[in-house]
Amino acid sequence: MGQHYLDYLFAPNAIAVFGASMKSASVGTRLFQNIIASGFAGPVYPINPKYNNLDQQTCYPSIRAIDKSVDLAVIATPVATIPEIIHECGEQGVCTAIILSAGFEDAQGEAGIYQKSVLAEARRKGIRILGPNCLGLIRPVNKLNATFSKNNAHSGNLALVSQSGALCTAILDWAMARSIGFSAVVSLGNALDIGFGEVLDYLALDPHTESILLYVEGIRDARA
Repeated sequence: MGQHYLDYLFAPNAIAVFGASMKSASVGTRLFQNIIASGFAGPVYPINPKYNNLDQQTCYPSIRAIDKSVDLAVIATPVATIPEIIHECGEQGVCTAIILSAGFEDAQGEAGIYQKSVLAEARRKGIRILGPNCLGLIRPVNKLNATFSKNNAHSGNLALVSQSGALCTAILDWAMARSIGFSAVVSLGNALDIGFGEVLDYLALDPHTESILLYVEGIRDARA
């Protein structure tokens, strides 16, 4: 499989985690712990201006404070902060982002304005976005668990792509007890940018994937 534009999402070399914290109930805390526990080989940079250190690692006030390249930003911060985060990521050359944050559901109100701002900024800077309002992504072959799930996934040849984060969690619980593995688990969430078509394009060429399981609630781009 040659270079694919979604390689930066499925196989990043370095990750920045926005919203990492020391609060036990925080989505950002679980996310950061999952990435570290999964054994990801590259550098992982926690970003939160409230801390200087997290889990014996330097915690950065913003991505501008990191003087090394980052391929993937995983974001678990309040909706109002995300347009500026995407802008800063674009300035620093980040290629892809996973937005776990919920709160974009109201397309007509303030949340809808933030959603439009996020997408417009991402398009200006060339950043591809998975989410928002998603569980995240698991790629066992790359030792990557960029989710806030309580379970990781065994390695296997089945890919799961779902618009429902809750269904991903239920299937992971079921599969873990039966030692069923996955080549990838992708939670699309609101599919603001990346949708079924692009993920299927990637997985269809993926040598680690033999079967693809989809949970579809609605398709925005039927041709793709």
